[in-house]
Amino acid sequence: MNLQHLRKPCAAAIVLASVAFLSLGAAVSPAQQPPIVQPGAPGEPSRAISAAEASDLAGIRFTAADVKFMQGMIPHHAQALEMTVLLDTRTVSDTMQQMARRIELSQEDEIEMMQEWLRERGQTVTGTDAHHAPDWMPMPGMLTPEEMDRLTAAEGVEFDRQFLELMIKHHRGALTMVENLLDQRGAAQDSQLFAFTSDIEADQSMEIDRMDALLAQLVVDPRVDLTAGFEDAGEALWNLALVATRPKPDGFYDPNAPGGRPMPREQAPEANAGQAGNAPANAEAAEEDPGPQRRGLLNFGNTDLAFSGDRLFVGSYHGFNTYRVEVPASPQLVTSVVCPGGQGDVSVVGNLLIMSVEQTRGRLDCGLQGVAEPVSEERFRGVRIFDISDMRMPRQVAAVQTCRGSHTHTVVTDPDDAGNLYVYGSGTGSVRSGEELEGCSDDSPAENPDTALFRIDVIRIPVARPEEASIVSRPFVFRDPETGAVAGLWRGGDHGPGTQRTSESSRCHDITAFPEIGLAAGACSGNGILLDISDPVNPVRLDDATDPTFAYWHSATFNNDGTKVIFTDEWGGGGRPRCRASDPREWGANAIYDIVDGRLEYRNHYKLPAPQTERENCVAHNGSLVPVPGRDIMVQAWYQGGISVFDFTDSANPVEIAYFDRGPIDSERLVMGGFWSAYWYRGYIYGTEIARGLDVLELLPSEHLTENEIAAAASVALAEFNAQQQRSIEWSPRPVVARAYLDQLGRTDTLSAARRTALSGLLDRADGTDTDAGLAAELVAAAEEVDGESEGATGRSQERLRALAETLRGIADRLR
Repeated sequence: MNLQHLRKPCAAAIVLASVAFLSLGAAVSPAQQPPIVQPGAPGEPSRAISAAEASDLAGIRFTAADVKFMQGMIPHHAQALEMTVLLDTRTVSDTMQQMARRIELSQEDEIEMMQEWLRERGQTVTGTDAHHAPDWMPMPGMLTPEEMDRLTAAEGVEFDRQFLELMIKHHRGALTMVENLLDQRGAAQDSQLFAFTSDIEADQSMEIDRMDALLAQLVVDPRVDLTAGFEDAGEALWNLALVATRPKPDGFYDPNAPGGRPMPREQAPEANAGQAGNAPANAEAAEEDPGPQRRGLLNFGNTDLAFSGDRLFVGSYHGFNTYRVEVPASPQLVTSVVCPGGQGDVSVVGNLLIMSVEQTRGRLDCGLQGVAEPVSEERFRGVRIFDISDMRMPRQVAAVQTCRGSHTHTVVTDPDDAGNLYVYGSGTGSVRSGEELEGCSDDSPAENPDTALFRIDVIRIPVARPEEASIVSRPFVFRDPETGAVAGLWRGGDHGPGTQRTSESSRCHDITAFPEIGLAAGACSGNGILLDISDPVNPVRLDDATDPTFAYWHSATFNNDGTKVIFTDEWGGGGRPRCRASDPREWGANAIYDIVDGRLEYRNHYKLPAPQTERENCVAHNGSLVPVPGRDIMVQAWYQGGISVFDFTDSANPVEIAYFDRGPIDSERLVMGGFWSAYWYRGYIYGTEIARGLDVLELLPSEHLTENEIAAAASVALAEFNAQQQRSIEWSPRPVVARAYLDQLGRTDTLSAARRTALSGLLDRADGTDTDAGLAAELVAAAEEVDGESEGATGRSQERLRALAETLRGIADRLR
């Protein structure tokens, strides 16, 4: 074979290769570029387009919403610049000045960009002073003229505080504008506009966090920046003493994570988010249908409390624990009952303990293995009833199944039916299958008038035969009285720009009953409602309230004479930090209403005054009255915000008078914890810490609360206490009660010092005296004089004078 011949190309081959090369060069020349194809819709032909058409992004159309957003955001930014100008002459803080420069640089550049965007598209370019026009419709978060005037008038630290609060509000308004734009179909498809909205979300959220930290530094409060720790966290107390602490018993915590596990991060900003529809309403209810990140977060969490005599019952997601509290400073654990299935709210009546169960893992037999099958006869969701006559060996005697389970429950007694107890069961979880429990349906009322939504369960428990407990009615408490529509109250959603997104009223979370006055107050997701329960089987709604600052109506507490009610908002579900310095003061707070002629009349909000950190879940939660005669005082749990005691005697001006707080559980991450409940019982405050255990505290005398007032409250010895079953408190006619009224009348200068001294002398003589007819006569005469003075008084002073006179007569009766 001639290899050389193979290696040498022939002339014909060279010619062909040259032609091919020249042809290839012609194929890639710009003049002969392959076609650019734009496919049609399915079934339609494709078409060739030019390179200019292919690269023309102007074909992406902008919407009227896009234009309105840009036109509105220009004056929104301009007002922020007006605010920063004030810093030059009104602050001495270098940090504030640096922050102002950051805001100015970003806002000025963005204003130029927005104006150019509008100009290029032939749209009206808004001026930077447009918001000063008389007909200007303010954008979310923008300051009112009154707010701007107050800011302009402030100086120094007060200016810094107002500036940060208002600029945070302003930034949140920008985030709301972005959220509203992105909610509109077809909006923000323009690449420049979409990038701008992303920048606003990132930059302004980051700036809010910076301002939140600065705002917290301006608050002078020992609760700010407490050191973190599970067993050794920093503590702050004011007018309270911590007298006992008990860790969780063995078997009631995860040995691999005694302090609990970190909460998952929020998936999206919740500055304007509540809960809607039938989804789990909060951190408590979310455990009913937990996702992978949430599963087990509250498996061992401590929850609510109930008292009977010297026994304290601590509810838990794992069951309940019983303590002896004969000596409050030394609670003694008696027994632990393992029975998982929900937050385990407990109530006690005589020898019966009632417990709420909502989770799908709950079993009839209190087993720990849960229920894997979607439909099972072993599953229990509803109200358990235990016989606790043998405190060391409680026995389950009944289990009433309900369609939505029982998240919480309320014991209602009927004076005309002493043989039965009534329980209002409130379910907030998913509706179980009709295959598992006959008659259950989560259809809309239009599809099925017997839906399990929009109602509560009324359960009757025969006291002598609790095993015969059963549901006797399922009233639609949200029904519209005029149209008959079952879903007659709030349907979910926000209340307008800058307001909360409030849950739909399809369920009640807590209902607090006050049988002696025939009323109950329901905190029902999207509304607060007032019920007539004179017939406990058939409660009737008297009135309802909405609040644009509430995300989730959670619980209710009456004052002692039933003329006021406090509703709480569990914004963020209890598992989120909602007491940060930057959080709105009316969100996640209490709303105080007076009850006037059977109607709810709003007076004010009360929120924990001290800002908490991002690592502390905090929001308004469970509390009770402190029975000081002549005053309305409440002690309340705020999760990792601690315990706050406040006076709401003046409904429009609530004032904090004592507190206790610990630092975060973890120094870096948010771990679910803090006080679930804080209740007054027989002279002490008992608080359940979700992660840590049980605390007992004692009120101390202060300028806000005298020794006599505390002693008068401690003289009330309730036989039982269930938070959602209020009873009218009556004070025995004792000298200490009279002295409490004297202290109050002295605080308001209603009685002269000489009058108070003379009355105190009579009370000193009555102390320790069994019989003294002469002293009794003097007390009656003094009572008549006080009655006379009450004629010229008004309001609370008149009430106190009359109560003092009545107490003096009661002491006189004892001495005769």
